[in-house]
Amino acid sequence: MKTRLKELRARDGLNQTQLAKLAKVSRQTISLIEREEFMPSLLIAVRIARIFNEPVESIFIIEEDDL
Repeated sequence: MKTRLKELRARDGLNQTQLAKLAKVSRQTISLIEREEFMPSLLIAVRIARIFNEPVESIFIIEEDDL
């Protein structure tokens, strides 16, 4: 799964700690998601999507070989 999380954070001027607080997760979770080492739960993905006012599927891109 690819993610645009780092790009969106930069766009909105948020650091990992700020985003983590808004999404109610740890900074380490944000870091793992950005490095594509962790796939967030649906709940976390929706929280993040709402923070950036973007559809979930525009932030988290599932590739064919992920299925």
